[in-house]
Amino acid sequence: MGIHLFLVLFFIGFTSPVYAQANVVEASIEFRNPDGLVKSLKPEELNALTQQKTLKVFEVHEGRERQYQVYPAQAVFDQVFGSGWRTADEIIFTCQDGYQPGIPVAKFLTYDAYLAVASADNTPFTLSNTLQNHEVVALGPAYLIWDNLKSPVLLDEGASDMPYQIIRIELASFAARFAGMFPPAGASAEARQGFLHFRKYCMACYTINSQGGDKAPELNYPVSVTEYFKPGYLKQWIDNPASLRYNTTMPALAAAIPEREKVIAEIIAYLTAMRDVKRMPPAESNKP
Repeated sequence: MGIHLFLVLFFIGFTSPVYAQANVVEASIEFRNPDGLVKSLKPEELNALTQQKTLKVFEVHEGRERQYQVYPAQAVFDQVFGSGWRTADEIIFTCQDGYQPGIPVAKFLTYDAYLAVASADNTPFTLSNTLQNHEVVALGPAYLIWDNLKSPVLLDEGASDMPYQIIRIELASFAARFAGMFPPAGASAEARQGFLHFRKYCMACYTINSQGGDKAPELNYPVSVTEYFKPGYLKQWIDNPASLRYNTTMPALAAAIPEREKVIAEIIAYLTAMRDVKRMPPAESNKP
């Protein structure tokens, strides 16, 4: 084989979704609590914890129904963490690309969540993400999904709590882990409400004072995004990112969110208030 053909095939192999899927699935999932590592498991080792099942869901990323091979999240957490996880504050999911959503434990006690590890029809464990320019992404080692076909509330929430490529699942106290993100004393009610929206919809990707996800840039330190965006552009960025940046993979704030315009205004109020509390913690302060 000529060297040029070899390089072409090598490149195709390492950029194809099928190869990416195989490469990702080999990774393990770490389970951590505030004291450190509890257990590290490959996806197939979840069989030792609870029974696998097939689940049909509305796949928000693709806008259609799909079926996955899954493990009930509550049963997995019971086996790994013991029943104590049910009184914890937050569960932090870390993904291979730096996406890091925090989901309140209360949501797992209210709705049925599952760790998906494969497609149910033997097709590649990937999806075409319509929310991010139809980017084809591998889903393994694990993908958090919800039994949303029986819950209008979950359908309205969209994909905000559906991380894929999960490599770490961690019990945490939000107040202790993300202290640098709280609005300053005396912040307006609008800014305080905006913090709750930012926590739900934004912090999985973006950081404030170096705390949050690793997928997107820091928004507050050393210069706040509200200090260098032209008036109106920040609202436009949250509302319709593609209108400002061609081929961006940032999704717009979900259209189904109630009082969406008010939510955007409150997020901006929070970001504006945070200009008064610029702190740069140690680079690894919010990482395990």
